[in-house]
Amino acid sequence: MDTKPHILVNGHTHVRYQENILSQKELLKQSQALYFHLNKRRSVREYADTPVPKEVIETLIKTASTAPSGAHKQPWTFCAVSNPALKSKIREAAEAEEKESYESRMSERWKKDLEPLGTDMHKPFLEIAPWLIIVFKKVHDIDEKGEKTNNYYVNESVGIACGMLITAIHKAGLVTLTHTPSPMNFLAKLLNRPSNERAYLLLPVGYPKSPTYVPDIKRKPLDEVAEFYE
Repeated sequence: MDTKPHILVNGHTHVRYQENILSQKELLKQSQALYFHLNKRRSVREYADTPVPKEVIETLIKTASTAPSGAHKQPWTFCAVSNPALKSKIREAAEAEEKESYESRMSERWKKDLEPLGTDMHKPFLEIAPWLIIVFKKVHDIDEKGEKTNNYYVNESVGIACGMLITAIHKAGLVTLTHTPSPMNFLAKLLNRPSNERAYLLLPVGYPKSPTYVPDIKRKPLDEVAEFYE
């Protein structure tokens, strides 16, 4: 058996992958356990102001950053905000955009589709949640000489990282909500982000207010979301 700790591929070091081969019984057990856990995840709009340690947020971001990305460029920046004054500014700007959307940008069909979720232009969670994580995508990078360098599959890469972040938040016992006030240019201005970064997603992170109620909605069954070719 080849037990080399690493090899060279095109002059670059490749380390040996650490296999974790499970029996089919254990494989099914673990996959089902994760499904049952994630199936309890819900988008929550009412938060407690209970503090969440910074170290937890750091770990969640590190977990999200394990996501695959085009050419391993990792084209993302996670901005974690706990400063109350800054959160207030974000809420004020976000609600201004939301007001415009609800009053003139969104179609009546869109607003009708949102009715079961109970959402509106008011976003108090942006101030109450102990943390806001604003995810920025890097449309390109800038090297030490100030020149542009390419990133690849940026939207896909950042989308995967966001999915892993949401999973990590739920696994940690916290809740979140995918918030996308449109347009989101104000976030780059408020957070003083460089010109190569674009706001992608805003996630409040914290504990749910007690009691909290969420819409009684159902997920599509497997036969509506999957096709198998055996």
